[in-house]
Amino acid sequence: MDPIKNQISAIDPLKAEPQVMVDGEEALHRMLTGPVVFTDGPTAGVTPLEDRRRRRFRIAGALALGAAAVTGGILVASNFGQVSSTPAPATTVTSTQTVPSATATQTAPSATPTQTVPSETPSAAAVVQQTFAFPDGHISFKYPEGWTVRIEQGPYLNEQDKAGAVIAVVSDSSGAEVARIFSGMYGDGAAGRVKRTVLDHAPVSGITEAAGNPVEFGFASDQILPVTYEGMPAPTETADGPVYYFMDVRRASEFQSGETSSGSNQIPLPNGIMSAYVVFDFEKQPAFATPDAAREWMATEQYAQLKALLLSLNYQ
Repeated sequence: MDPIKNQISAIDPLKAEPQVMVDGEEALHRMLTGPVVFTDGPTAGVTPLEDRRRRRFRIAGALALGAAAVTGGILVASNFGQVSSTPAPATTVTSTQTVPSATATQTAPSATPTQTVPSETPSAAAVVQQTFAFPDGHISFKYPEGWTVRIEQGPYLNEQDKAGAVIAVVSDSSGAEVARIFSGMYGDGAAGRVKRTVLDHAPVSGITEAAGNPVEFGFASDQILPVTYEGMPAPTETADGPVYYFMDVRRASEFQSGETSSGSNQIPLPNGIMSAYVVFDFEKQPAFATPDAAREWMATEQYAQLKALLLSLNYQ
């Protein structure tokens, strides 16, 4: 057999066919133009036509399901959006209801001081209604309604100064003498070393000392210290003297706590000397048994009235 024919015969798919001697050109023509025959049997590496059709249908079905799932997801997401937006107004209403309660909480404390302030420290306007003026018209002060003021002759050095020496004696509604204000040309007194404790003080705006020094109202206690002199033997122990309380008007520099001079409540003014002070019971010394008792008295209405009276002093 021709070698070419042998090669053609080796690759012929129809090996089982009997060996027939045919013309090579005719055989090649039949292979190229003849019908193609397929087999349903399993062939390696070749996918059957029916399987291809089924796979195409499965892919189409999967795509359809995917599209449906996407569409459903969009609809579900739209529904969730509507549901989640529904509670928003409820939240807004809740916060709106909370705001008034916070406002009420802030308003409540402001009412408390308004109620407590008058009971702790009555204002001067609430306790002072009447005005007293000395005969020469220079010094005046205010005092509560129901209190009285009477005039007494004050100390003087000569007849020429007698008429101008006047003491205004102030009594409360029970008739008890509570304060004295003097105006005249007379002044005296002595000073010593004391240990001072200032409990309260405030400027008296209507009075200025003739030298221009500011004047204050004050409430304080003095403890008298031993008087020392040259050649005095050193004390063997600390000796504390008696304590006395005073409430008056004096130079502002004298209302400082610590060891100092006892000073004086005599204020030089253009028309002479003024002294203004609260009258304590001289038979009861000290006027208060303890510093705490003195501080308790500072919270009373009587203290507020006397303080307002001294603060109202005015010179013109």
